[in-house]
Amino acid sequence: MSETEPTRYDFSTAEPHWQAEWNAQACFKVEDVPAGSQPKYYVLEMFPYPSGKIHMGHVRNYTLGDVVARYKRAQGFSVLHPMGWDAFGLPAENAARENKANPADWTYKNIANMRAELQRMGFSLDWSREFATCDPEYYGQQQKLFLDFWKAGLVERRDASVNWDPVDMTVLANEQVIDGRGWRSGALVEKKKLSQWFLKITGFAEDLLDGLNSLDRWPERVKLMQENWIGHSQGAEVSFKLANSEEQVTVYTTRPDTLFGMSFLAIAAEHPLAKQVAETNPDAAVFIAECASQGTSEAAIEAAEKRGFNTGLEVINPFTGKSHPVWIANFVLMEYGTGAIFGCPCGDQRDLDFARKYSLPVPVVVSPEKDTAPEIGNKALDGEGFIINSGFLNGLPTKDAKPRAIEELEKRGVGKAVQNWRLRDWGISRQRYWGCPIPVIHCEACGPQPVSADQLPVTLPADVTFDKPGNPLDHHPTWRHVSCPACGQPATRETDTFDTFIDSSWYFARFTAPHAETPTKLDAANYWLPVDQYVGGIEHAILHLLYARFFTRAMHKTGHVAVDEPFAGLFTQGMVTHESYKDEAGNWLYPEEITRTSDGAVLKATGAPVTVGRVEKMSKSKRNTVDPGAIVNRFGADTARWFVLSDNPPERDVEWTENGVQGSFRFLQRLARVGEDIAKSGPSLVETYGPEAKKLRQLAHRSIEAVTNAMESFAFNLAVARLYELLNAVATPSESPDTQAARFEAMEILVRLAAPMIPHLAEHLFAKLRPGTGLAALQPWPKADPALLVVDELTVAVQVNGKLRGTILVPADAGQDIAIPLAKEAVAGTIGTQTIVKQIYVPGRIVNFVVKP
Repeated sequence: MSETEPTRYDFSTAEPHWQAEWNAQACFKVEDVPAGSQPKYYVLEMFPYPSGKIHMGHVRNYTLGDVVARYKRAQGFSVLHPMGWDAFGLPAENAARENKANPADWTYKNIANMRAELQRMGFSLDWSREFATCDPEYYGQQQKLFLDFWKAGLVERRDASVNWDPVDMTVLANEQVIDGRGWRSGALVEKKKLSQWFLKITGFAEDLLDGLNSLDRWPERVKLMQENWIGHSQGAEVSFKLANSEEQVTVYTTRPDTLFGMSFLAIAAEHPLAKQVAETNPDAAVFIAECASQGTSEAAIEAAEKRGFNTGLEVINPFTGKSHPVWIANFVLMEYGTGAIFGCPCGDQRDLDFARKYSLPVPVVVSPEKDTAPEIGNKALDGEGFIINSGFLNGLPTKDAKPRAIEELEKRGVGKAVQNWRLRDWGISRQRYWGCPIPVIHCEACGPQPVSADQLPVTLPADVTFDKPGNPLDHHPTWRHVSCPACGQPATRETDTFDTFIDSSWYFARFTAPHAETPTKLDAANYWLPVDQYVGGIEHAILHLLYARFFTRAMHKTGHVAVDEPFAGLFTQGMVTHESYKDEAGNWLYPEEITRTSDGAVLKATGAPVTVGRVEKMSKSKRNTVDPGAIVNRFGADTARWFVLSDNPPERDVEWTENGVQGSFRFLQRLARVGEDIAKSGPSLVETYGPEAKKLRQLAHRSIEAVTNAMESFAFNLAVARLYELLNAVATPSESPDTQAARFEAMEILVRLAAPMIPHLAEHLFAKLRPGTGLAALQPWPKADPALLVVDELTVAVQVNGKLRGTILVPADAGQDIAIPLAKEAVAGTIGTQTIVKQIYVPGRIVNFVVKP
């Protein structure tokens, strides 16, 4: 059946109807501190930026969270499932510049559009808690948090290097620096020192690292990424004496065992010694200026060509007494360690590349095998091994040589053991209008002063213009001019606004009491936090999650929450992908512009050939996107939900295909048709069940157990597979009263199990099966009858080319002669006319068919 054929279930009428019923009965609304003894469950998806339209990534993300929320409600939990908007940021400000409009107007219009689209999807959200981070009610409380952090010693103001666009006169994020130029102006970006506000996250580095051990419901790769970002390392500080001088250069190194392999010493362009050289060497000054035109992040520096400038200075190796040249290098960060490194090319790839480029020596001091001297080509020996050519360290494994080298450095008075952290304090100042104002007043006499509590929130002026480069707050005629709260003399407001990562670093806490007159309401925060299940993309694995973890600790320290970890459980879903298409001129095409043929694709409008590209993440730039609104119009929200749940495990990417969507639609129509037919007979009581009825009841109750296990483990695709199987069994008609009763029972179980995934159709069928008994959304989760779980049959997974395509029930002792025919029947539609070239049966577990066209 295609979507153009007549259907028995009209989703276009049913879905709005049931959404209105949920709203009328306030099914998903909870109190800040619910009464009663229900356990709590807080489900949260990473909230969206209001760009104007939702995309299929949103549909998948929020469907996953909604399934959890609906399932936990049915399990008897009091569920908090809120929604808001991460609304500050550059896109709104850029749109305002281009359209000569206020960013607030653009943002709130987009929010209205996206809210309507999300509501069409039937997500079980408590919309009474909705807020946008650009609401003064929200960011005013954020300003209070900042002032509390400042009072607690967690805030500092100091100079820091930033990317500065000299034409637009603004700080740029590293992502806005393209090939060393500002993304808007095209001007060469400068590295500039500006006074910035910092949150002292480094004071929590050890706790943030140790806290990862308690997060047993986080993906291991996310924890590893955070661990690497925090970057705890143990090493040594080594003092290198400048030749012919009493001055010294201090280096932090994690590999003191390779000091005998030193080839050069490199310093950052901002290092005091580099500035000293530049005062008398114009070429050094030019090189330092060139270094200032690259991005300030480690990623930007790592991606840049490794370049250096020989200062002519030399340092003395404290172990060998040999002298080595001092270079200024563009890959050395002043913010990490001491801003200076010693280069050991044989043991570090970056050092080796630098040495090869500038024809520097490559002494070999590390070997994979003891007492051998390997050749060093273009790859450094950066792993563990044995030390060679290194005096008193010779023959030692590298792990033993490190402490021995540190011991000798301390004995000679030229170094000491230290531990270091890669993590840097969080610079939160942004020279932009569309962000939360930093609540500080600058007074020449008193210095920076906090805005008085009774003057909060400091709101953004609406009457700004974007006709001049830079931050509009700097150009406003009145907004920045105020009196000092300490001495009363004329003063100026801070015109920098907060990094938008701050907005998302505590929103989960605000959701617990979104209208409180303080940042949090303690009893509500203590009831709901931590978030039990957080759902979002892997792209936020480091910064957002790390900042949220820090913010929670800072809020704990200042009395706003009673927990240190914000998210007890984390799930990172895969992306939604799609084929990409290009016309003959190489222009990207939207999927709706093409028609697939047996051997490729053509343009709908002209029939011209189309190049079918790779399956990759949906993106606007490649136009391989699918509009969720159009899908809902054609197939309904439940079809979109069912499709994103049905194919792959949710942590993997899912490919959006027209055939797949139509297949989901056909399944739901079939479910509606079978369910309505069974509902006509009504429930009946039967004292005894024959073999056929018993088998159906066993399948239904085992489905309860299987779907429950799948829900608990986020294996929603397995739950879908079990419901396909159950519908196939239920769809077989019978004249026998006991089997009819079993079919009714099984259909009711199926509907209630499917309700978290396809809530509208579930309501439609439940109303027909059990009229007058309330909404499916408020029904308890089905419970399996233990007597029907006794295993006399086994569920066997059926795969086609390694992908799960169905399941079958076989006797517990079934051999290949029974399992293979049943499996073929179960996936006959999938295999079609393809040839089975191999069939594999693992007794009681899997049948796999290898097929070829």
